Amino acid sequence: MIPTPFANTQSFDISPDRSELLVGSSLGAEPLEYPVWTVPFPTGSPRRVANIMAHDGTWSPDGRQLIYANGHDLYSAKSDGSEARKLLTAAGTAHATRFSPDGRHLRFTVRDAANTNSLWEASADGTGLHPLLGDWTKASTQGSGQWTPDGAYYLFTGADNSGQNIWALPASTELFRKSGGAPIRVTTGPLHFDYATSGRDARRVFVIGSQPRGELVRYDSRTSQFLPFLSGLAAEEVDFSPDGQWVTYGDISDGTLWRSRVDVSERFQLTYPPEGATLPRWSPDGKQIVFCANRQGKPWRLALVSAQGGVVQQLLSENRNLVDPTWSASGREIAFGEDAAADSDIRVLDVSTRQLSTLPASKGLFSPRWSPDGRYLAALSADSQKLMLFDFGTQNWIVWADEGHSLGFPSWSRDSKYKQIHLLRLVLRQDPSFRRLKLGEHRSEQLLSLKGLRRYFNWMASWAGIAPDGTPLFVRDTSTQEIYALQLQ
Repeated sequence: MIPTPFANTQSFDISPDRSELLVGSSLGAEPLEYPVWTVPFPTGSPRRVANIMAHDGTWSPDGRQLIYANGHDLYSAKSDGSEARKLLTAAGTAHATRFSPDGRHLRFTVRDAANTNSLWEASADGTGLHPLLGDWTKASTQGSGQWTPDGAYYLFTGADNSGQNIWALPASTELFRKSGGAPIRVTTGPLHFDYATSGRDARRVFVIGSQPRGELVRYDSRTSQFLPFLSGLAAEEVDFSPDGQWVTYGDISDGTLWRSRVDVSERFQLTYPPEGATLPRWSPDGKQIVFCANRQGKPWRLALVSAQGGVVQQLLSENRNLVDPTWSASGREIAFGEDAAADSDIRVLDVSTRQLSTLPASKGLFSPRWSPDGRYLAALSADSQKLMLFDFGTQNWIVWADEGHSLGFPSWSRDSKYKQIHLLRLVLRQDPSFRRLKLGEHRSEQLLSLKGLRRYFNWMASWAGIAPDGTPLFVRDTSTQEIYALQLQ
């Protein structure tokens, strides 16, 4: 354990001489870009790297240069952060940046607006930016790349509908020709493999192998324990029918959508692989379920399915992530948002006419939640710091809560008087908690601390919700995650 004074730390890189770490620090108020520090180890005081704010960074092989990412841009600076200049602008958020061993090239992962990861390459001076793998389609999304020390291979994570594995792209002409000019698969399940990193010996590679698992739990206030709910199903994003007799949920193991009675009888599968599903919501009449649908490498889109099963209808066709659908009280409209971004809006879809409108002054907001009585709509700011409230009567927004920490997965209680909010960010020196905020007030109250609960995190965050009787619900992480050593031949 390397002690730091930071509440939360993101490790970006290890210096070439293995004497310090490059890290980003956060107290929960900088969810997009972090102050960058160097942390000597095994002991020593952290040092701020100029005034750099970034979400990713790496040192050059000689340790004299620093490349860091802010937004869609990559910057170059001296190792102390001085003489910073922009190198290039990527087609999305750049991360996992690494120099080639000879220091001549940069490769990095780009996450675009469609939520797709791809690998890109440029010269160390920022020129010649281009996709690394061109039209290669064996893995629909790629990322987390790292060169072997001798530069013979570039290791990366590739994912498709069959799983997530490590691939190797040969560097030399001879190796490239032998592989048919394409990456070579290094691992083949059944675990999810990621973050391949070579040891000092290029033939020894370390990877993380994981098997995602989760257990749905409820908080029992009488015993102060988290107990299995719905027989401990591997379920998340749970939503209840208006009469409280049925549930719909996403299956953690394969991302499919299901519905059943609350006693888990009459289970029925609503979607099938390779279609993924998340954030389902029952219609007010209990007949339909709107959700976010996805295929590997494609943006999330809004879809509608009968609670009895049948054909899945795509509601809109846009090349960007459409998420967080929420029904109006009448069931005639669905409000939805996009990824958390400063330029996102909250829009409203008329289900029958498919006409779209934008909620006034909703720029920079996401995660909308319509109140059960239809009078209000709550949403989060792009940095997840503020809970906003829109009054349909006055057509105005107010800041409902701004408490200096990240919020997520807001859920209205059935009578619309309370809003359940909790901290998504797991920090080392502050308790994550599940909280309640009353309509008309601006300070939340803590319902329970989540410090002792190992929560399951999916691609977005760690889900939380409430049952019809107000019982808090969470997903306990029962996954396995180990470090494996591979010997390349």
